[in-house]
Amino acid sequence: MSEYIIGLTGGVASGKSAVEACFHTLGVVVADADAAARAALAAGSEGLAEVVATFGPTVLGPDGHLDRAAMRRRAFADPEARQQLEAIVHPRVRAALAEACRGAPGPYAVASIPLLAEGGGRAAYPWLARVLVVDVPETTQLARLLRRDGIDEALAKAMIAAQATRQQRLTIADDVIVNDGPLEALPGQVTALDRLYRGLAAARS
Repeated sequence: MSEYIIGLTGGVASGKSAVEACFHTLGVVVADADAAARAALAAGSEGLAEVVATFGPTVLGPDGHLDRAAMRRRAFADPEARQQLEAIVHPRVRAALAEACRGAPGPYAVASIPLLAEGGGRAAYPWLARVLVVDVPETTQLARLLRRDGIDEALAKAMIAAQATRQQRLTIADDVIVNDGPLEALPGQVTALDRLYRGLAAARS
């Protein structure tokens, strides 16, 4: 049972997945908010039923699954629709992450929450002991996004602008990994944080 839970967050193309992989290598359980969100709206789930009741059957594909691309476009274009969707998804995601982390072996667990700052921060996740932000300059973030997704600069900038600002994320951070260098620099930073978190978890217990 892991009662000591670290919230991991960062902007798009900041390197969260690489940091997650480093924690996995150290034997730390990482619960992923994106996976929890997909499960919350899986075919046959209560979450999907509520989405259909709210937005109508047109959000379903012919196979009975959520048409995620269509739902994403609708939510992106209509702030009210986005708020309605978040009201359905976010509570389920928070509950799933808390359950997964508390059931994990080891002294602590990590909840990877890309939209932590946007989704209410610490107020929405009062069970987080600390928040770790993967930080990167916006110019580096933009270059990585262009290279990774093969999109044009206007779309890349819009994706970055749709998220919390760098400063908003840093404001809620207890710990920061500055990921503006090579991937080889990450394991050492994560190992140092692992030692810190194991010590803090032991002190709390």
